Amino acid sequence: MIELSPDRIAAAAGAEVTIAGKGGRPARAVADSRELVPGDLFFGLPGEHADGGEFAGRALAAGAWGVVVEPERARSLASAGAERRAGDGGGWVIAAPDPLAALQALARAWRRELACQVVGITGSVGKTSVKDICHAILPLRVHASPENYNTEIGLPLAVLGAPPETQALVLEMAMRGRGQIADLCEIAEPNVAAITNIGPVHLELLGTLEAIAEAKSEILAGLGGRDRAVVPADAEALEPHLHDRLVTITFGAGGDVFALEWSGDGRSIEATIGTPAGEQRFSFPFGEAYHLTNALAAIAIGEALEVPLDEMARQAPRITFSRLRGELVELAGGIVLVNDCYNANPVSMRAALDHLASLSAPGRHVAVLGEMAELGPNAAGYHRAAGSHARQLGVGPIVGVGELARDYAPEAWAPDSQAAVPLAEAMLEPGDAVLVKGSRSVGLELLSDELIARRGTAEQ
Repeated sequence: MIELSPDRIAAAAGAEVTIAGKGGRPARAVADSRELVPGDLFFGLPGEHADGGEFAGRALAAGAWGVVVEPERARSLASAGAERRAGDGGGWVIAAPDPLAALQALARAWRRELACQVVGITGSVGKTSVKDICHAILPLRVHASPENYNTEIGLPLAVLGAPPETQALVLEMAMRGRGQIADLCEIAEPNVAAITNIGPVHLELLGTLEAIAEAKSEILAGLGGRDRAVVPADAEALEPHLHDRLVTITFGAGGDVFALEWSGDGRSIEATIGTPAGEQRFSFPFGEAYHLTNALAAIAIGEALEVPLDEMARQAPRITFSRLRGELVELAGGIVLVNDCYNANPVSMRAALDHLASLSAPGRHVAVLGEMAELGPNAAGYHRAAGSHARQLGVGPIVGVGELARDYAPEAWAPDSQAAVPLAEAMLEPGDAVLVKGSRSVGLELLSDELIARRGTAEQ
């Protein structure tokens, strides 16, 4: 529930009430009319292919608490009889010159109303996983960004979805160019700013690792004297953006939060974590070494929030990850599917291949690898390096998917996910472990879903 009066909502959004609706407060904000349920506040945002304002009338008819649309659209709703419906207990119509700016301004107002701790998380890889781990281990009333609500539209929707009793708001922040993180921070005003890592992601847009580090470091710019920065201990590219006035907590080898020792079987990890507050044993329900690094980042965020280490350890077994991020699925015939197809870049691809190779399997370690997007002029080299790393680990055979995937030197190749399904299915043998990973644009979840449907799971 967004506990603001209609007048305050309009004022905070820089908008005006065109039609007064019934009382009460909106449950949440939505920008997709297909997701709307009665009581929601619908923002009619202009889009690349359609103007969301066109669906405002339908949203009101479906029971929306209200709609925020451009003034001309608001006047059209009034002349079409929305005013009469509002008098019968219908929704509010609020006119805003720029509905997206109104959404962002309202989110900032609600963030301030909550008066809770706000954590912003960005980085080349691991943002969502660190957010998921924070959601599990912080012994607070945590509201976290759902799925990939991490853009100029998704982040304010995530903020407005936070209930009034929220104690910690954990927000993922995406970056596709200079200034985007700064814009998101203007909305979220984080008290704790975390950067998971700096890697060759979005090189096609920004050109160099230094430019990527500069763009990611926008999350640090607005921090005040009582705020905290959480950064990897080995991220030299971030050093020019850190300063003496900034209180910084580092994680990883040589950092403030680190793994004294750990062991795992590819499915779970036991680790002793060291921090400035002491040491604590953690039992993690994941087997990937890269997720251990993500856990260190989340524990460092907990340290920044002054959360007791033992309480975080108690909650660690509750960790679950968003779909398509390293899911282990047991298929019939003793085949283990590592469903990690949400996205891929050179850093995450190498880490996923390392994890695949670490899995104990009586059969082979097979990989279905989609191409990696937005890598700039050296894209072919990054793909060759990933293929070479797979061979060094003993991973094979490999199915490549997408034009750039030819550079993995795969045993089989397909132009798209649909065409790759029969190749992957024919290649699998009982006892194999198979990794499915590629950039979002490849859509490899189609392939993983098909493999699960055709092969069946171990429980079936």
